[in-house]
Amino acid sequence: MSKTYDPVPARSVAFIGLGVMGYPMAGHLARAGHRVTVYNRSAAKAQAWVAEYGGASQPTPAEAAAGAEFVFCCVGNDDDLRAVTLGETGAFAGMAPGAVFVDHTTASAEVARELQATAEGRGLQFVDAPVSGGQAGAVNGVLTVMCGGDEAAFESMKPVALAFARAVTRIGDSGAGQLAKMVNQIAIAGLVQGLAEAIAFGQHAGLDMPLVLDVIGKGAAQSWQMDNRGKTMVEGKFDFGFAVDWMRKDLGLVLDEARRNGARVPVTALVDQFYAEVQALGGQRWDTSSLIQRLR
Repeated sequence: MSKTYDPVPARSVAFIGLGVMGYPMAGHLARAGHRVTVYNRSAAKAQAWVAEYGGASQPTPAEAAAGAEFVFCCVGNDDDLRAVTLGETGAFAGMAPGAVFVDHTTASAEVARELQATAEGRGLQFVDAPVSGGQAGAVNGVLTVMCGGDEAAFESMKPVALAFARAVTRIGDSGAGQLAKMVNQIAIAGLVQGLAEAIAFGQHAGLDMPLVLDVIGKGAAQSWQMDNRGKTMVEGKFDFGFAVDWMRKDLGLVLDEARRNGARVPVTALVDQFYAEVQALGGQRWDTSSLIQRLR
């Protein structure tokens, strides 16, 4: 991690969930000079983090959150999020009045609003703040963070979150961050399927696809996916990046929300089923660019 950190007063923070995203995100908070206490369901991972970055670990979210001005969280889904926030050992039980809980989990807008209301009833603040940029963005500290919640709570957490992000933006009220992340995933799903079809077509046509990608990548077809995944798709390499299982979880959130709000997302629904086919091929942990495998 070679990121340069903006000078921010050291704050007492907690980080809950040290997975492929949370581990480096918490690391950036420590390297930016903040006092970090961590919690992870697997205590060994928390101990490894402390050995690498310093700080401290605690056996429950409540104990990790005690005394923290900001509690950051990045876990798997709605149920995981409720498990680490609610109950006697949940983070809310340990947080002091006025502290801010910042949730980076990609979860439903519904759970964001639910937890925001619960937090408010306890004198706490809650910001839903899903991220985009993948594991590489977390490691390099250049994530994009989409936030929903109270403006004052957002403004207080933003300088701290910039330790692991390059953009932290309030989209609107509670749940708006999660809805923006859904927009992001809808756009990515259709784009990756289009890129997969384009590469498969070019290969069937006998073209030099690395060369073709270099050429069209300088025109209107250019995208982050083409720049970062095009050539690995040609080579059939998928053992990295954002896993198909995670994308299916995210697209499930999109489809549930679309049923609620009446939005029509036919391409997203189709690509979700294509990802189910990739899972059936054994690609649960392959990168999302593995959509091309079902075309081969």
